[in-house]
Amino acid sequence: MAAPGPAPRRVEKAEPSDRGAHEKVIDVRGLNKSFGALHAVKDFGIVVERGRICGFLGPNGAGKTTTLRMLFGLLRPDSGEGTVLGFDVLKDSREIKRRVGYMTQRFSLYEDLSIEQNLTFTARVHELDRRRERVQAALDGLGLTARRAQLAGTLSGGWKQRLALAAATLHGPELLLLDEPTAGVDPEARRTFWDEIHGLAARGMTVLVSTHYMDEAERCHEIAYIAGGRTLARGTADEVIDASGLVTFHAEGPGADRLARELRGTPGVEMAAPFGTVLHVSGRDRAALEAAIAPYRKSPLVWSETRPTLEDVFIQLIHDREAAKAKAEAA
Repeated sequence: MAAPGPAPRRVEKAEPSDRGAHEKVIDVRGLNKSFGALHAVKDFGIVVERGRICGFLGPNGAGKTTTLRMLFGLLRPDSGEGTVLGFDVLKDSREIKRRVGYMTQRFSLYEDLSIEQNLTFTARVHELDRRRERVQAALDGLGLTARRAQLAGTLSGGWKQRLALAAATLHGPELLLLDEPTAGVDPEARRTFWDEIHGLAARGMTVLVSTHYMDEAERCHEIAYIAGGRTLARGTADEVIDASGLVTFHAEGPGADRLARELRGTPGVEMAAPFGTVLHVSGRDRAALEAAIAPYRKSPLVWSETRPTLEDVFIQLIHDREAAKAKAEAA
């Protein structure tokens, strides 16, 4: 019988007493993953420090879920390097999974078991000690105690979300990966969920969360935007907006939202999009943008310059990527 190989070791061991505010919990670069002809993740890299909440944004098919699965150890990158919690992302997937909590996009617990039974089962899977104590603490911490006997399949979306979060954090992970955890959940439940996430981060947990909601992105300490498997923007919300170089005007008044089609493609206008009855028009060349909207700056429309929103920036990033793709295909 062959002798067992050496136990995985942290690349940069950090004992609790050594953990400073700037410890890199995720530090990866050059990650690639393909599925046949589809290059889902291309040269991806990210650094996330302890106790930070990093929002992971991008359109459907951008590679967010694939990236989260690689960081959790469910998928092995085709190439790249780096560490998660100090463990080699290519070699130590088992050790990473033991220390990371992962909440999938779809509810993945047993719907024919009660809340308490699901948590007890999760505790057994993780081979935890003091199971009853840990399950009770999870029930109390997320307000599930009164519903402990309710079958998971009968819960609303918000309560399923709480149960999934309780299961993902039951083993006390140092890092929490959340894949669009609030999709299909009402605003009140989303706010409650985010209050919980900030509470976890305040206690030292690091969170990487994918989302499509701009208000959630603004609640993150920092954000990373990817499309086509590549990182297009990274930083705090203000840093991403400032780096975009966009100048934005908005128009209010009868029919303002219907001007988007007329303005799109006009020299100087890089993005024109209605937000309800308000029109946002953006571009990087101020003079050209002002010349483009000049014919429309008359009553009854009221125009004013405004700071670009994250949504303005992300729409522009998508347009830039599509234009670059079309140019490459035409070459």
